[in-house]
Amino acid sequence: MGTLKRIAVLTSGGDSPGMNAAIRAVVKTALYYDIEVYGIYRGYHGMVNDLITPLKREDVKFILPLGGTILKSARSEEFRTTEGRKKAYENLKKHSIDALVVIGGDGTFTGAKFFMNEFDFPVIGLPGTIDNDLFGTDYTIGYDTAVNTVVSAIDKLRDTAYSHDMVFIVEVMGRDAGFIALRSGLASGSGKILIPETKTCTDELSERLRKRIERDETSAIIVVAEGDDFGGAAEVKKIINERFPDLKTRVTILGHIQRGGTPSAFDRILASGLGYQAVKGLMDGKSGVMVGSVNRKIEFVPFDRSIKHHDKINIELKNIAEILAS
Repeated sequence: MGTLKRIAVLTSGGDSPGMNAAIRAVVKTALYYDIEVYGIYRGYHGMVNDLITPLKREDVKFILPLGGTILKSARSEEFRTTEGRKKAYENLKKHSIDALVVIGGDGTFTGAKFFMNEFDFPVIGLPGTIDNDLFGTDYTIGYDTAVNTVVSAIDKLRDTAYSHDMVFIVEVMGRDAGFIALRSGLASGSGKILIPETKTCTDELSERLRKRIERDETSAIIVVAEGDDFGGAAEVKKIINERFPDLKTRVTILGHIQRGGTPSAFDRILASGLGYQAVKGLMDGKSGVMVGSVNRKIEFVPFDRSIKHHDKINIELKNIAEILAS
């Protein structure tokens, strides 16, 4: 592409801690290279409805430690249509924007791929999702913070579980992937971890609880990803109550607190590095790729690969968790 004079940045999909750090990195890197930056508010909805405004250095001055996204996020049914994407393109051209940085997950990249192909418009993506399920990066922006949030919550629940001889079934986010459940369960020493990638065996779960009862250990933490094949925490509680009616069980659904909060140092550093690389990639003529970090090296992964090939769970970590919790 020719000389890059003006770029835009947006956040889309579920918010994740570190998105603001990524926005800051994009803005400050672009300005350093004398490239103007525009922010698009409310994701693709904002592209379609011209919610586009210049971003200056002072706009990102204090956002590094903030959770959420200052650019906000929203769904856009209109952007799913050819007419809607055409309106979005016309808005970008009206502001003389040459290229786009999108921060989000696979849904965000899918929209970016259609838009890029239809209008031959340069787009680079940054992996912003707590689920850590995108192919082409070891870690997504927000995942580390989400895991730490879950671990902190489980540590608190454990105090009550022990004090009252209770079994807490903690449901965490992960409709299609168990990354949060697996790492937070291992880090918190949970007694059992249930994830979508492995089939849940209720007999095995019952046997583990039976052995704990025999050792007079009547408190436990069970972590279940919301997308586990057996169902969520309520279904797990139901079968435990049927088989162990004397056990006191409680369900805690952590929900959206996993998305919020101050990003960890790891997420700030990751987002800052990827944001910088996104601008450099556009300057080098790259498009249609996600910026990822694999083995601490920057990778530019085509949208098709990052969308279609979700990262595989590390089953060895689950085996370690099972042994250490026995």
